Amino acid sequence: MPAEPARPAGSTEQGATVPAEEALANYGRSLVEAVERALGPWLRSTVDAHLGDRWSPEIEAEVHAATAGLVTDVGGRLRQLLEADLDDQWTNPLAILRTATSAPTAILAANGVPEVDRDDHARRLHPDDVYDLGPAAFADLGPEVHEHGLMWGAAKAHLHLQRRKRQETT
Repeated sequence: MPAEPARPAGSTEQGATVPAEEALANYGRSLVEAVERALGPWLRSTVDAHLGDRWSPEIEAEVHAATAGLVTDVGGRLRQLLEADLDDQWTNPLAILRTATSAPTAILAANGVPEVDRDDHARRLHPDDVYDLGPAAFADLGPEVHEHGLMWGAAKAHLHLQRRKRQETT
C-alpha cells in the first residue's frame, strides 16, 4: 500500500501546521518507498524488453537477486540523500536512480545482448549505460514514482524559496 503523503507545509489538519522541513522529509520518505517498490518491476521489464523470448529461469533468478541489490544500494543511497538537509544534498534523486542501470546492464551483457547504438551526447553523459536504459525522469519507473517525485520536488522548491526569502530579510 502506498505511503500516505505528507500534508503540504502550511496546511492544517485539526489545526496543526506541518513545517516545510517536515513536509520535505515526509515527501522524501514517500519517494524512496515508491522507488523501492518500483525497482523490481522496472528491472524486470527493462531486461525483458531486450531479451524477449530468451527469458529463462536462470535470468529470472538473476533479476530477483539484482532487485534485492538495487533496493539495498539505490534505495539506501536515495534515502541518505533525501534525509540530508536541503542545503546539504550533494546530488539529485535522478542521478542516483540512473545508477540502477548497472544491474540490467550486467544481466544483458552476461546473456550476450549487443550494446545499442547511442549518440555522442549519451555516451559522454552516461558512458556505462551501454544499453541506454537510464531513467530520464521519475515517470520512467512508473506513475507512482512520478507522482511522489513531483510532490517531493514541489516541497523542495517551496522550502528552498522559503529559506532564500528568510535570508533576504536578514
